[in-house]
Amino acid sequence: MKKYSIIFLILLMTFTSCEDFLTVIPETQLSSATFFKTENDFIQAVNGAYAPLRGYYNGPAWLLGELHSDNTFYLRNVLFGAVENAENLADFSVPISNGTTPNGNVLSAWRTLYLVISRCNQVLATIDPVEFTADSKNNIKGQALFLRAFSYFHLVRYFGKVPLHLTPVAGRDGSGLPLSEEAAVFDQIIKDLTAAVPLLPQKSTQLPGRVTQGAARTLLADVFIYRKRWSDAEQALAPVISSGQYSLMPSYALAFPKNSTNKNNAESVFEVQFREGADGLQGNFLYQHLPYPLTVAEVKTLFNTTNPQPLDGQGNNIPTPDIIAAYEAGDLRKDVSIMNITVSGRPGNNKITPIIKKFQDTHAQHQNHGINWPVYRYAEVLLLMAEALNEQGKSGDAVGLLNRVRSRAGLAASTAAGQAQVREAIFKERRVELAFENKRWFDIMRTGRIQEIIIPYGQRIVANPLNYYFPPIPGAVPRNNVFTNLEKFFPYPAAESEISPYF
Repeated sequence: MKKYSIIFLILLMTFTSCEDFLTVIPETQLSSATFFKTENDFIQAVNGAYAPLRGYYNGPAWLLGELHSDNTFYLRNVLFGAVENAENLADFSVPISNGTTPNGNVLSAWRTLYLVISRCNQVLATIDPVEFTADSKNNIKGQALFLRAFSYFHLVRYFGKVPLHLTPVAGRDGSGLPLSEEAAVFDQIIKDLTAAVPLLPQKSTQLPGRVTQGAARTLLADVFIYRKRWSDAEQALAPVISSGQYSLMPSYALAFPKNSTNKNNAESVFEVQFREGADGLQGNFLYQHLPYPLTVAEVKTLFNTTNPQPLDGQGNNIPTPDIIAAYEAGDLRKDVSIMNITVSGRPGNNKITPIIKKFQDTHAQHQNHGINWPVYRYAEVLLLMAEALNEQGKSGDAVGLLNRVRSRAGLAASTAAGQAQVREAIFKERRVELAFENKRWFDIMRTGRIQEIIIPYGQRIVANPLNYYFPPIPGAVPRNNVFTNLEKFFPYPAAESEISPYF
């Protein structure tokens, strides 16, 4: 938990006295004691709290939320080793010893989310005494509260009990807090979001990319649904739907941001901002969601970059036959979400391989794009509200919202009737509407369907490895330990256990 001690360290120190060095904070050194003095300082600080989300959505979010489900799998390349961190997630074989795992992706998620929390805590602990306009201060506090709640919502769903840090950590001694019970973490998330909602402006008056009142309400509703507080979820979402701030884009393809256009569109409730270029704000997740190896020509065809390079290694986040089969006939979302490409270097006769299409766009530089990641879209707001209503016995109203999503997809109205049928219809609709947006594992887990869905999925892979992108090479088959860890929560990162005595 060294990562919690996040202070702006710019060492430009000039000391004239050893005594001064020991007793006085240098005026030329930026620290929490000297930095937070003006409105602009807090704006910079809360902007910095968003920054780790780029790393999170560029990596562990899709590895733990999508690859760790029946929606995507890896394309095994037997010529490439050291792939266990990803394979263990896709294979449901994450190693565990004394409640911890060496899996690097689990560690990355933990540290990245706690980095966001640390930066938010620094803002919230120092902002109140500083004099500047109330509207700006409220906006900054609302953003920090949202981002802290957002990070804890992901952590509690990954791990269950987690340390609940609500104040800045000054050093190692304060970093190892006991694990808080799930209920306590959820209570704090709800407390933070309830406080954030009235502080945040609506989307129309907020800076693009910053969280809004609608985003806070959507996250709060998501939390309530996870906790089966259906009426509370309805109350949280109703103002989002009636606000006039959001709408479904005319087509499914238009719902997603492109490299430099269509960002933060009318359907966007919250998306993580990326920007192509050399300023460190770019992403490269498009390159991670591909089957390898790819030639220069194949990469050029996909992205039209000026400097395409060959890609080698093992491909990940490849759409499974299961998700491809989940689309109904005539569903316009299928061709927007998935496309087939030729992978000339793939062993065997079958070179045609599906890839995720919905985020694809051309860009200038290899491994450098500016496509934002959609975290919450208005389509999900409608599906969350449909679920909340249905669980309260308002199935007719729920189907009406469900059909708004289906209509845009070119599908007929749902024939589901009664709570059980509508529940299943919403569950299936979430899968195809939100495919590859890191929702699938959370949906399976929160509805208690791990055994029902993941065990047969694993059996299909073991029985038909060629259908799941294993090469037709002797010995290229699933490992003996696949689908042996079907736990609801991930083990704690082993590297963090060296610092904390509590796990």
